[in-house]
Amino acid sequence: MSTTDPRHYDVLISPIITEKATNASEQNKVVFKVARTATKPQIKDAVEKLFDVKVKAVNTLIRKGKTRAFKGRLGELQATKRAVVTLEEGHRIDVTTGL
Repeated sequence: MSTTDPRHYDVLISPIITEKATNASEQNKVVFKVARTATKPQIKDAVEKLFDVKVKAVNTLIRKGKTRAFKGRLGELQATKRAVVTLEEGHRIDVTTGL
């Protein structure tokens, strides 16, 4: 795959900006919402190519969908897959700016 391969954009859906993710950035970690079918090597490759950084480790988790009520009707939130990407020393990603 080349550096401008559009499949990288299919792997990484969006960065997750929460209080917990912001605290993790102090340890050189970035949290992304990723495709359910994405593997750790695919996530590592996509982050390295899109952001031009060196990835040290990738940890993934699947957040189960929850049942919520909206206007008296029950609905199910989708299960999502997240990736916590640890970067090598000296590399940073600013997720508040676009690509």
